[in-house]
Amino acid sequence: MDDSSSAEIALRGLLGEISAELGPLGPQWVQAAWAAPRHRFLPSQLWVGDTMELCDREKSPDAWLRAAYANEPAVTQINDGKDPGAEERWPSSSASAPNIVFRMLDMLDVKSGHKVLEIGTGTGWNAGLLSHVAGPENVTTIEVDALLAAEARDRLHAEGIGAEVVTGDGAKGYTDNAPYDRLEATCSVRSVPRPWLEQVKPGGAILTPWDSPWVCYGLLRLTLDDSGSASGPFSPHSAFMVMPDQRTNLRIYRDVVRDDHRPEESVTTLSPWDVAGEDVDAQFAVGLQLRDVWRTWHEDPDVEGVKTRLWVATTDATSWAAVDWNGTSDDQFTVWQYGPRRLWNEVEAAHAWWELHDGPGPERFGLTVTATGETPWLDNPEQPVPTTG
Repeated sequence: MDDSSSAEIALRGLLGEISAELGPLGPQWVQAAWAAPRHRFLPSQLWVGDTMELCDREKSPDAWLRAAYANEPAVTQINDGKDPGAEERWPSSSASAPNIVFRMLDMLDVKSGHKVLEIGTGTGWNAGLLSHVAGPENVTTIEVDALLAAEARDRLHAEGIGAEVVTGDGAKGYTDNAPYDRLEATCSVRSVPRPWLEQVKPGGAILTPWDSPWVCYGLLRLTLDDSGSASGPFSPHSAFMVMPDQRTNLRIYRDVVRDDHRPEESVTTLSPWDVAGEDVDAQFAVGLQLRDVWRTWHEDPDVEGVKTRLWVATTDATSWAAVDWNGTSDDQFTVWQYGPRRLWNEVEAAHAWWELHDGPGPERFGLTVTATGETPWLDNPEQPVPTTG
């Protein structure tokens, strides 16, 4: 069996998986998937599995093709491109899982002739899919990494796709081809950049993955109005890397906690796992309310009587809290708090508000963005969500 036959079989299987998960794909996106096959937009080296073992197309073509058409992210770079040696490997660049790619394309509702701006070119595959539906002359894609932009441009041109690839800061958009009917981001944001609103037409749409310092989760679809403001709902799913200028680069012991800090001690009956465990609905709601609060777990922190500790801190590193589990009690936890804000009290209030409103998931929330700020809401814009930070 030749390589093209193997790729066709793999693509057919992938489209079947996606349709089983999302429902039947629109025919325009099925056609786009065949016109811009995923494997033609991936580098010859991928890293696969939990240990991210190198999979080289030249040495293991069958394994590489399976990785290329797996319904999961394809790791295209580890450790920022540096040789990790014996160090722990971690993904520093990847191609999004096909199921979320097509979920977002369906939500974007692109039509033939729509002018589209994509934020985050990556491998170029998404731009290739968009070009098939909107028309390549209508697609602009912007990538902050000059090398990735050049590689994606080469791949698109090799496929005969004339989308415009721009190297630049996606938060600023791209005014030269504005205004756009659709803007799609393939990186998460914690706040919607104002240039995006200025470059999308009234009635147009912005679709972006969402992130808070608390949890990276959710998709936000905004519709622009005539005043330049935008509003729209969240939906579940997605976890994308955060836009570089919106990331939090903090460490508890390096940046937050100091030897001279004297925290106040108290107790809580709210389990730290209720707000930072596996319930992503609770995490999303807490993150939407506490816009400037982040958290991290510390297992076996070398503190007598403490098995697990949840750290909570503000992104300006002025206030922090620690919640300790002693390894036995599941109905009472020790709390330490320092700074001008009592962060665990804020977490308790945010979780209580979420429970009071029947534990809503992201699909019940939305966001309104104006020139003066952002207001999250529950069910409709007339019911604002309480926020801090």
